[in-house]
Amino acid sequence: MSSEVSIIAIVARNGAIGRGGDQPFHIREDFQRFKALTMGRPIVMGRRTFEALPKGALPGRRNIIVTRNASWTAEGVETAQTLEDAIALGASASDEVMIIGGGEIYRQALPLATQLYLTEVDADVADADTFFPSFDRDTWQIIEESTRQTDPRSGATYRFVTYRR
Repeated sequence: MSSEVSIIAIVARNGAIGRGGDQPFHIREDFQRFKALTMGRPIVMGRRTFEALPKGALPGRRNIIVTRNASWTAEGVETAQTLEDAIALGASASDEVMIIGGGEIYRQALPLATQLYLTEVDADVADADTFFPSFDRDTWQIIEESTRQTDPRSGATYRFVTYRR
């Protein structure tokens, strides 16, 4: 089965995606979109991203964790030692494999991806420690974008953008 590799992320203007082991933004609409886009699909993430999830494996999705530690295990997940192996596991049962982080996994997946589902936040995160890889926007086409919205809790302005190549 040939599967698409899609990346989903919430990204600040300066590329920030993480701070102190957590996302810098918690926007309800972003979580809802994430759930809608990933439900029923395999999700691939690094071990640290998995360990940052508050309740462990995400329900309704095949959770595949990339870790070089062959003895690492967690309830409700499968492991792979490389991103390519993780994608192959997910592709065996789905037409779309969702890459959900973190920074190093995104960097490795970007050349393989055909679609990016980004929540672009119009803010910089000065104390960020994890960043989305830069990419040549000229090689990607915006196929869908929302109007700018403001999160009522944080005041952050954001938009949903889907890129394809």
